[in-house]
Amino acid sequence: MPPPDPTRLADLRDRLASLDRSILDLVASRQSIATEIGRIKAGSGRSTRDYSQEREVTLRARAAAETVGLDPNVAEEIALLLIRASLTAQEQDRVQMSGEGKGRRVLIIGGAGKMGGWLARFLGSQGFSIEIADPAAQPGAFPHIADWRTSSLDHDIIIVAAPLRASGLILSELAERRPSGVVFDVGSLKTPLRPGLEALLRAGVAVTSVHPMFGPDTELLSGRHVIFIDVGHAAATKVARELFGSTMVVQVEMDLDSHDRLISYILGLSHAVNITFLAALAGSGEDADRLRSLSSTTFDAQLDVARRVSLENPHLYFEIQSLNEHSVSVLDNLLSVMERFSESVRTGDEAAFVEMMRQGNQYLTGSG
Repeated sequence: MPPPDPTRLADLRDRLASLDRSILDLVASRQSIATEIGRIKAGSGRSTRDYSQEREVTLRARAAAETVGLDPNVAEEIALLLIRASLTAQEQDRVQMSGEGKGRRVLIIGGAGKMGGWLARFLGSQGFSIEIADPAAQPGAFPHIADWRTSSLDHDIIIVAAPLRASGLILSELAERRPSGVVFDVGSLKTPLRPGLEALLRAGVAVTSVHPMFGPDTELLSGRHVIFIDVGHAAATKVARELFGSTMVVQVEMDLDSHDRLISYILGLSHAVNITFLAALAGSGEDADRLRSLSSTTFDAQLDVARRVSLENPHLYFEIQSLNEHSVSVLDNLLSVMERFSESVRTGDEAAFVEMMRQGNQYLTGSG
């Protein structure tokens, strides 16, 4: 085989670069049209998301791919990516157009953290006047103070987005100051915060509790969940819910007692599985690049989730485990299951192994 012609290769790469630019220009035009469609939907009171139309776009992409000799699966992946980008643009535009803030003032205690920063940007886009109280805050888009205690606390909304232990103390101290605005936390657990939440309620403060079930890198809220816990002040919960009213987020109401029990599985168990998965790999003595080069569909999927978990704040994740009164029972159950799994492999008990998989499948499908 003759060596490649450098001139020909460079020409082809230039053509690819030009096509890439053209594709991006078309995507930008598509985004602009999608945003306009979103405004028409909003004006007529229609939901931003239209699943039947999304299906139509996907089927249309697959059909078009077949006519040009392209893999329909590739076309579907591209269509889904474009749909997601369009939904994100429509949702963000709707949030900005809502003008929910109308100049109302919000103090975010812990606003220099990842979730605090997300809330600042999210509420700032709605027209709220944002102030951050955090010793780690740096000069940026929002005015800030180092210590919330120096604030007059005359804000319309006060959000506590500090680490769990600190949040509990802050809520209790806020109760002593009795701010006039709505106060809520965004903690991943509620048991450590209960004394502070109850103290605020006794002090006559409009208090509620919120748990966004997504990370600070989230752009599209469609399909995401936010938990709202009414701790005894329905009007405060209504205000918190209205902050997400212009988005496609799924709003879930839950009582204070149920929250941490369910979270011990949704966050605690899933975090434990992924952290121990990576720890087991780290202690295996096997080369990480070597394992990745072999991999499998299951391994790749598990590794991707575990990798994202490993990039999160380990101190926050420890708090989620150690401060939840339900964690020990959940982790003990996980250990028991792992022991049964190990025993079935060690003794060659295929029936026990199969039964574990059958039970899991039955749990998910509800079948007998």
